[in-house]
Amino acid sequence: MSNDELIALLEVKDKNALVELENKYGAYCKSIAMNILRSREDTQECLNDVYLSVWRSIPPAKPDDLKMYLAGATRNAAINLWRRKHAQKRGSGHVELLLEELSDAAASEDTLEKLDDTLSLREAFNGFLEKLRPEQRRIFLLRYWYMHTVEEIAQKLDISQSKVKVTLHRTRGKLKKLLEREGLL
Repeated sequence: MSNDELIALLEVKDKNALVELENKYGAYCKSIAMNILRSREDTQECLNDVYLSVWRSIPPAKPDDLKMYLAGATRNAAINLWRRKHAQKRGSGHVELLLEELSDAAASEDTLEKLDDTLSLREAFNGFLEKLRPEQRRIFLLRYWYMHTVEEIAQKLDISQSKVKVTLHRTRGKLKKLLEREGLL
């Protein structure tokens, strides 16, 4: 079933849309949530939240790229669930570590939140990603979008963990310089 057909089913609130959505994108969304939550039960809870959110948001939303719309919804739902479950354990998990690593480049939590909401930051960030070499971009996205561990990235790309760490460190440095140069810090 095409994305347009799926969106049309969601628009008329046809319950088959959820079945088709899970058949087409369930494994993709599950891998995103699992990388963040590291728990089958939490991942299933997250996916239920995502499907409900998509059900409620279409219409009025009509995403151009349904797969990326679902990826963003899954990532946000997983991070929110992770934060709720770990509210008493700040700094003890890999998600907090990732956010701390990025905050070094972005200087403040406010700037990180604006990364999603502010057009100028979004444009700068997208331009930044486009200028990275393919391997750098892949490592950066695997770490900060898909939230893989350093070990998982090294294994997936068949490179050393040290190379992953150095690449991430240098890439965060480049991002910080870009944001400073653009006056976005």
